[in-house]
Amino acid sequence: MSSDKYLDQLKREGRIVVVGASLAGLRGAETLRAEGFTGSLTMIGDEPYKPYDRPPLSKQVLLGRATADHTALPRHRAIDAEWRLGVAAAGLDMAARRVRLADGDEVEYDRLLIATGVRARPWPQENEAELDGVFVLRTRDDAVALERALVQSPRRVLVIGAGFTGSEIASACRERGLSVTVAERGAAPLVGALGGVVGEVAAKMHREAGVDLRTGIMVTALEGDSSGHVRSAQLSDGSSVDADVVVVSLGATRNTEWLLGSGLGAGPRGIACDAGCRAFDIRGIVTDDIYVAGDVARSPHALFGYQFLSLEHWGNAVAQAETAAHNMLSESVDRRPHMWVPAFWSSQFGVNIKSVGVPSMGTEILIAQGSREERRFTGVYGYQGRVIGAVTFDQSRWLPFYEQLIETTAPFPPPFPTVDRRPEGDRPLPADFPDPSVPSHGPTVTLSGYSPADRRMTFTPARH
Repeated sequence: MSSDKYLDQLKREGRIVVVGASLAGLRGAETLRAEGFTGSLTMIGDEPYKPYDRPPLSKQVLLGRATADHTALPRHRAIDAEWRLGVAAAGLDMAARRVRLADGDEVEYDRLLIATGVRARPWPQENEAELDGVFVLRTRDDAVALERALVQSPRRVLVIGAGFTGSEIASACRERGLSVTVAERGAAPLVGALGGVVGEVAAKMHREAGVDLRTGIMVTALEGDSSGHVRSAQLSDGSSVDADVVVVSLGATRNTEWLLGSGLGAGPRGIACDAGCRAFDIRGIVTDDIYVAGDVARSPHALFGYQFLSLEHWGNAVAQAETAAHNMLSESVDRRPHMWVPAFWSSQFGVNIKSVGVPSMGTEILIAQGSREERRFTGVYGYQGRVIGAVTFDQSRWLPFYEQLIETTAPFPPPFPTVDRRPEGDRPLPADFPDPSVPSHGPTVTLSGYSPADRRMTFTPARH
């Protein structure tokens, strides 16, 4: 059968399975229908809920301004899908084209879209993680449980990790009038994502809002009372913090364990795919029937040295899912690359923080507009003589301009005067990112080199 006839038959009668009832999964499914797919569509999700929006969970929901059941994602079109919710994918048989579910059932596919995303990294000591009052924040249920605990006006909340999510949680707690301690092993909040120059500003924001910010320190143990409720935390400097609510915000783990032994190029860093979102197998050979999108994907990006990037960004999930869905229904000549420029936003302590590009690749930063002291500025990141990223604090109107510079590989520092430029100095500063070998809390971008599969691997044939 010719490829055009096969694709026509696939559109009319094919079976497409989406693993991950997520933002990426939903937008991918909608794109499939928009591009003429009329076959069977199955949506598999380990949570009992249809796709919902996660950013409000650490913002409006924790502040009591919205309820978790009102975070459902808006639908752009009907997708006429069979929903398999509350049951996780447990295995993949690439040869037979089957997804095995945790309940023992199997679902056959002609095309597969994997959008399983990430989950919150738990506290490593299981017995301590199970204490009442210890939370993570990733899912609807997590947000509901944590918000209920905050409503009870705990004496003190301890947040472990000052990445974006941890900082947003601390901000919400202070807005509720709660006492908050933040323990961060790095030199400052947000240092892994934005570097030390910007991290200093974030640290001042925390402290001026009344947060007890402890940096360069680790929590070594959580301790509970006789009833099994957390009461204190021991720190690496020998001190302790009394707290009856502890929020563990140590970043995310990609949901790839279910693919172990499948033969797909998947591991702790995510699932490797090409620029067209087609997954690689463990030998580095691209597949034609398995596609990847969203937080779990690792794909090469031409603007960033063809590094494999894992992007935990809302906009990336949407754009990548749309590209994957288009490509799985297209001839090779009609496929398109996923070339979305990373973008991210956060709201904390009354400041809107937005970024474009990959600031964490930067070795230098120039405060191009505004003032760090006033918490209103634009920082531009440089790498090997070109603009690689930008971040704004309450100055987002500049982002489209710097996004264009990133897309056109403009030189760094940017050789131009601007109307409202009030530089703190005309020379760039070292961006001051921590040692990349030490993982930071809550990264929004992970650089994982050039190999489509981890270098330390043992080849295991796919199970049949």
